[in-house]
Amino acid sequence: MNFTELVNKRQSTRKYAEKRVERDLIDKCLDAARLAPSARNSQPWSFIVLDDPKIIATVSEKAFSGIYKSTRFAGKAPALIVVVTEKADYITRIGNLIRNIKYSLIDIGIACEHLVLQAEELGLGTCWLGWFSARAVKKALNLPRSAKIDILISMGYPLDPDYRKERKRRSLGEIRHYNSAGK
Repeated sequence: MNFTELVNKRQSTRKYAEKRVERDLIDKCLDAARLAPSARNSQPWSFIVLDDPKIIATVSEKAFSGIYKSTRFAGKAPALIVVVTEKADYITRIGNLIRNIKYSLIDIGIACEHLVLQAEELGLGTCWLGWFSARAVKKALNLPRSAKIDILISMGYPLDPDYRKERKRRSLGEIRHYNSAGK
């Protein structure tokens, strides 16, 4: 499929088939993320893949409870990818301060979009998660308190691969603004 078809097809998946995701497919998705551009080529990411149902259950029980229970569906995914934001280099951190922009968040956003688009092409469903207890994830995985976890991605084969949710998007005319005399 071409790029336009791919981005039109990709949607968040919240119901997964009870089928293990092959590690070679996960690795293809991670390799797509690895190839993403980043500020000063800093590549401020690492990925922890959870594909053991017992570990997913342990992490999910705490990470998706309380105020985070709206994302508990992710605990039923055959794979969870923990996206760890690594510390930026000195010059990038200076740029963050001058521009008041966290470039590492932009960078992991690009990397994760590469990951989920590759997954879609491979027939896998994914869902970005920003609503979870990062503290609980770190504790369950014995990560240091200093680890920065901004995103989790649930992954698996969609329970209904033909399901398509109606998309509500603003029109191009609403978001496009040319700054020129020509039309």
